[in-house]
Amino acid sequence: MASGWAKEGAVVEQIDDTISDAVVAARARIPAGESLLECTECGDEIPERRRQALPGVKTCVRCQSDRDNRVEHALFNRRGSKDSQLR
Repeated sequence: MASGWAKEGAVVEQIDDTISDAVVAARARIPAGESLLECTECGDEIPERRRQALPGVKTCVRCQSDRDNRVEHALFNRRGSKDSQLR
């Protein structure tokens, strides 16, 4: 059920785009490459088991938890339909 300028299925497309953007952003935060022995933020040693479990890790558990809590998400959908932008 489209209304105004929105084409049929526009809402579903908008939801799919939002999910796709979130997946791309999450994948970009996954570490890759060689793990470091010391945390880049605090300098503490990164435990061997963490380095084995997550190749490419560059931070200790505490610093990574702090970073994860600081992740900000957009407050609006930048890919919104023309209808939603006009409201």
